[in-house]
This record gives sequence, structure tokens and C-alpha cells, in this order.
Amino acid sequence: MSVFSRSRKCSFQSNLYRSLVIFRGNCRFRVISTASSTLLLEDHVFDYSPDRVEAYVVDTNLIDEINIPQRRFHRRKKSKLFPLVGRVLKSLNWEITREMRFFKAVQRYGFSHSFDAYRIIVHAFALAGMEMEVHALLRNIVCYYEEANMDMYELFPSILDSHKHVWRSRIVVVVLMRVFASNSKLENAVDVFVQIKKIGLQPDILACNFLLKCLVEASRVDFVRSLFEELKNSGPSPNVYTYTIMLNFYCKGCLGQDIDIEQATEILKDMERSGERPTVVSYSTYIHGLCRVGCVELALRFIQDLKCRNQPLNAYCYNAIIHRFCQKGEPYQGLKVLEEMKNQNISPDVYSYSILVDGFCNIGDIVTGLNLIKEMEHNNIKPSLVSYSSLLKGLCKSGIMDKSLDMFRNLGCLGYEYDCKVYNILINGFCLQGDMDSAKKLLEEMTTNNLDPSEFRFIPIIHRLCKLGVLEKALELLSTMLQIGLSPNTYTCNIIADEYCKKGHLEKALKFIIAMQGYGFIPNSYTYSTIINRLCKDKKPEKAWELLPQMFKKNILPGILHYATIVDGYAKKLNPKTALRLYSRMLKAGIMPDTVTYTILINIFCHLSKMDEAYGFFKEMIEKGLIPDTICYTSLIAGFCRIGDMNKAWALYNDMLHKGCLPNVVTYTCLIDGYCKLQRMDMASLLLHEMNKNNIASDVVTYNVLIAGYQRLGQIKEAYNVFEEMKKNGIFPDDITYKTLGLNTDVVTEACKQLEENI
Repeated sequence: MSVFSRSRKCSFQSNLYRSLVIFRGNCRFRVISTASSTLLLEDHVFDYSPDRVEAYVVDTNLIDEINIPQRRFHRRKKSKLFPLVGRVLKSLNWEITREMRFFKAVQRYGFSHSFDAYRIIVHAFALAGMEMEVHALLRNIVCYYEEANMDMYELFPSILDSHKHVWRSRIVVVVLMRVFASNSKLENAVDVFVQIKKIGLQPDILACNFLLKCLVEASRVDFVRSLFEELKNSGPSPNVYTYTIMLNFYCKGCLGQDIDIEQATEILKDMERSGERPTVVSYSTYIHGLCRVGCVELALRFIQDLKCRNQPLNAYCYNAIIHRFCQKGEPYQGLKVLEEMKNQNISPDVYSYSILVDGFCNIGDIVTGLNLIKEMEHNNIKPSLVSYSSLLKGLCKSGIMDKSLDMFRNLGCLGYEYDCKVYNILINGFCLQGDMDSAKKLLEEMTTNNLDPSEFRFIPIIHRLCKLGVLEKALELLSTMLQIGLSPNTYTCNIIADEYCKKGHLEKALKFIIAMQGYGFIPNSYTYSTIINRLCKDKKPEKAWELLPQMFKKNILPGILHYATIVDGYAKKLNPKTALRLYSRMLKAGIMPDTVTYTILINIFCHLSKMDEAYGFFKEMIEKGLIPDTICYTSLIAGFCRIGDMNKAWALYNDMLHKGCLPNVVTYTCLIDGYCKLQRMDMASLLLHEMNKNNIASDVVTYNVLIAGYQRLGQIKEAYNVFEEMKKNGIFPDDITYKTLGLNTDVVTEACKQLEENI
């Protein structure tokens, strides 16, 4: 079922004209408002304005029930509105009509009186074929309806001429549909389309195409498909532009819908079957759709097929394929398409070359890019600023800043107007080369040329400089920002503060944050996370704890990450009491612990061999719906292995497998160590086999544990076999390995040499 049949507002119920049944006591009659009359040609007729011109249609079956009213008209204050209507009808002069806007008319004469007058004028202009004037008048009425919050769906029946002469309303209602569509009132426009057909009229295909186009642009998928089907089934018959709109709809995709190249293909076939000949725009739209979904080879074959059938092709068709090849990092394939294009006597345009220049420069082939620029000039195609921008970007990426600057200056001499993008490319290049002085000069030049320096993307460059470890250069760029009057945002300051902390300069980070607050920087949760993390790494969790009250003062609520980091800091300092105290504070603050927090607490008690408390936290986290991860399970398994309770360790191992949590090398090593200490080498060997089966590589610790296990049992040969296997697998033995085997330094040195030679 189509959208039209589902919509209340767009129903196909009979509504040929507006009728109103009035009850006055025992009197009943029907009122029909007419749109025109020959009396309008006389100015004096409207020296007074009626509340409503009423024609009484008497039902003969009800003649006995009807009492004729004593008065047919109610006089009111003399109005200049209807004489104006008379002058318009005699002259069809638009300038006269413009003297009284609908808004002003309603304010002066009331809505009903004004609407009747405007309806007469609208129909008069429509009958004279003056559609632009009709459009302007209807737009005024629609705007008033919107402003007054009136029901738009009532406008269609109100604007009709009469039920006997609906054909005279065709232009009016078709234009009304266009007015609704152009003013984004698409449901009302669709409703008008339905009502037009219901009263026996047929809208023209141009108006329908306009509505369809508006629906596509607004991504009204349901209406688009239903309207297109309606046109095919009951007319007006779709033309080449209708099909092209639908091709564009399926080839570009829209909100909530991916590109549907299969539907686009069906539309193209349906178009040819209907006898409509696709235009070059139709074909290029379809080719772009193929390229967007990655079917570039299919698009190329399609072009070759069109060429064989002598179908129209242009540069736009080929550009889509060239662009797709360049996007894939294959500009040389795109260059072949350019050559084929020239062989077909289709001249490449500036976009064809610009796409290729950008493609070659992106892969570092600046020479080919430069040659393409020269070829453009040779073919009398003036390269655009975009073409040169791609070349400049390639030169900057290669670090050839002197050539980039020379080309930049030459562009000015050739009459090109610099834009922010060109400046961004050069400034970016100088920043990454560490030449902050040149970057600063270009920023100042932007201001001189009335270009907004805020358009320069400072944040990515500062971020990039910090990643490269050149914090001082990032600070220089920040200083330049401040000098030209640009305030850093929170993200920029956080990047620099984070880099200070990574380098261990905590005091400098704190001073930087305080200084930047003078420029409007407001610290956020991430700012404090960076500082807290660094303090805890420096084993100063108590200092980190002191920051929490400061966060509250600045209306920044500490999150689970802040608390978990500090709890972990105390855990690493083996201070479980304080960690638990902070955990209690966290609960009082209404912050529920996550898996990471519970894992930290579990790990604390496991290291203290207090496995009852550790397992208690484990059960608590499961009861709260949290899912333990590999680290959590491994911490518990290691704890139970440490105290020799291998039954619980093995049960936890099976539980994690059952829940789909994969053990890692540490998990297996802990279990192997536990069984080796119990002299259960069979279980240790089984676990080693499981590791190999699951493609988990053993490390030096795993082998050391096995060697120690065999040594305890006096199985020296087995211990040395493990040692040889260890070297064979490319794992360097450490001091513990040699100490366990009782090997001296000379033996160690010789073994290392042999291992290096084998590798």
C-alpha cells in the first residue's frame, strides 16, 4: 500500500468543492462561494463589501422546510478592497495587486473578506496564464496560514473556483502544489497532488518533477517511491527528467538510505523500455553511482558500451571514474582513462586534470602532477587554484618548502587570489618542518590580506607536533595564536598539558593550565585525568587525591576514571587501607565502580594473599551485572596459584573459557607455575599444549617456570630440553633461566652467540 493511501491528509476521498451546511433554526441551505462574476467589471458593485456573497441552492425535496431569509446581505463599513479587485480584473495589472499584501488586507478587512478577494484575483491571473503572479499570491497566502498557525490542508478546497467549473482551477491548484513544495511543506504538496487527481484534473509533469525533486532533496524516501509509482500507474507519465531524478535518488543515497545501485539499474532499464531516451546527465548520474559503490571497473565497461552504441558522453562521465581511481590510490589507472577520453574526442576539463594532479601528489609523484599542470596550460586550460593547491600540498609533504613558497608567490603574480586553504597548506608545511618563523609570517600575511587567521587549523598541527615529540614547537605555534588574538580552546590546551605530563614535567603542566585560564581556558574532566594519571605514575596518589576537591569547586564531577586511577595508585604503593577508603568515598559520591575498579581491588588483595576478600569483590562485581575480563580472571587465578589452591584456580580457568573470555600467556604461565610447584608436570605439559593449540606464544617466564619445575623433580634432561626448545623458538634466555640451570657466564655468552647465529 502506498504512502498516499495510508495518510489521512493525503486520502483519495471525494472532495470536489467546498460545501457548508448551515442550520438556522428550522432553516437549512447550502452555501457555494464562486470565484468570479461578470458583475466584477463594474466598480460601483463593490462600493460596499459583503460579509460573504451567498448563492442559495434550494433542495426541492426540502422546500417545505426552508424559510427564505428576509435579508441576503449585511452591509458593513465601506471598503476599498473590492474596487481594487475590479480594477485588477479589468487591467490584469500586477502593480495594482502589489498595493495590498494579503497580511495587510487581513488586518484591515478581516480574513474571510480578504481571502475571497484574493481568490478572485488568483483565478483571474490563472485564466490569463500569468503563473508567476499566481505563485506570488499563493505564497503570500501560505505564509499567512503558517504565521497564523492555520490548517494548511484546508487551503486546497478553499481556493477552488466552484464544483461546476473545477477545470478553471487547474493552474491554481498545480501552482499551489509547487508553492507548498518550494516552501518545504512537502506533506501538504503531496496532499494537493492527490486532491488534484481526485477532482478529475491532471497536474503537468513539470510540476510533478519539481515535487519529486524536492522530496528527494529532503530525503523523504517513502513519499519519493510512492509518488514515482503513482506517476507510472496513473500519470502524468514520467519523462526523461523524472527518471533522471530517480537515478540521482538511488545513486547518491540519502539520509537513512545507502546507495542502491540495483534499483538505479532498474530505473535506467525502465527508462529505456518506456521509450524515453536517457540524456548525458542520466548516464553520468548512473556512472557516478557505480563509482561511489566501488564498481569502477563496471563503470568503465558501461562507458565503453555507451561508446559502442553511440550514446552521449561528456567529461563529467569520465571524471567520476578518474576520481574513483585516484581515491583508491591508483592515479596511473586514472591517467589511462584520461588518455582514452582524449582518444574519443572528449576534451578533458579543468576538473579532469585537477583530480589527477591531486591523486599523483597524494602518492608523492609530484613530477607527474607538475607535468599535468603544464599539459593543462598547453591545452589552453587555465589551472584552478585547487589544481595548484594539490601541487603545493605534495611539495610540502615532501618537505620542499622553498619550491612551495616560490610557487605560492608566483600564483599571486599570475593573478590568482589566495584563499585560506592555500595558506593553510603552506603554514602546515612550515610548522611540520619546524620553521615557526615562516609560519608566523604567513599567518600575519593572512591578516593583511583580510583573511581570517582563525580559518587556519591550529589544533591538528599542535597535535601533530606533540605527537612528534617537539613540544617546544607546539608552544611556539600556540604563542603565535595568542599574538594574533586567537584564544586556544580546551582541546588544544589539553593536548599540550598531556604532552607535558608524558614528558614528566608535571609542575610545568600545572603552571601551563593556570596560565591558559587567563586566556579563557576552562579545565575539564580530561585535563584533571591527565594530571591525576601522571601523579599516580610518579607514585604520588595522595597529591592526586587532593585534586578531587578542586574539581568539585569548579563544578567538574570526578568520574570513575579519576577514582580508579587513584585507587590503582595506592594499590601500587601497597596501601590497601587507603585504597579501600577511597573506594568507600567513591560509593558515597554515587559513582558505581566498573570492571577496571573491581580488578584493581581484586589485584590488591591477591598480592596480599587475602583471597577471600579478593573473591568477595569478584562475586560482588558479577552480582552487579559487570562482566570480568581476562585481566580480572588472571589476577584471581594468579592469587589462588600463589597460595597453592589449584582447584579454585582451575575452576576459574574453566569458568572464563565457558564465558568466552580467552586466557593470555600470563594466565597460562600462572597455572603452569602453580602445577609445577605441586610437582604436577603432567598438568603443566597439558597447559603448554593448550597454549600452542590456541596460538598463544610462550614467553621467557613460561619457559623459566617449566625449567624450574623439572629442576625441582631432578629431571635435568627435561629441563635442558625445554631450554633448547626455548632457543629454537627464538626466545632469549634471561639471568633467571641460566641461574635455574646452574650455567656459568661463559656458557651464557656462548649460548647467546649460538642463538643469535641461528636467528
